Amino acid sequence: MANKRPKPEEIVSKLRQVEVLMGQGMPRLDAIRQIGVVEQTYYRWRKQYGGMGVDQLKELKRLQKENERLRRAVSDLTLDKLILREAAKGNF
Repeated sequence: MANKRPKPEEIVSKLRQVEVLMGQGMPRLDAIRQIGVVEQTYYRWRKQYGGMGVDQLKELKRLQKENERLRRAVSDLTLDKLILREAAKGNF
């Protein structure tokens, strides 16, 4: 059975849960195990999502979608430009 990937909101929640458990005096490794991930995954998540709130996460997702849309627009325009350049070579 394949494991599902947690959504970014769930990741932020789990990172906060580890912080709370550590604040209550639990060792870091035990807190990481309690949320059900391995240490490497925890550190990777912390590097990517550490210190983010839910609002910041939503803003990040919105910016990533806008960036992807703009990249597609630029690539489409670049392709159109190349096609027109090739067509112009034949006319002159």
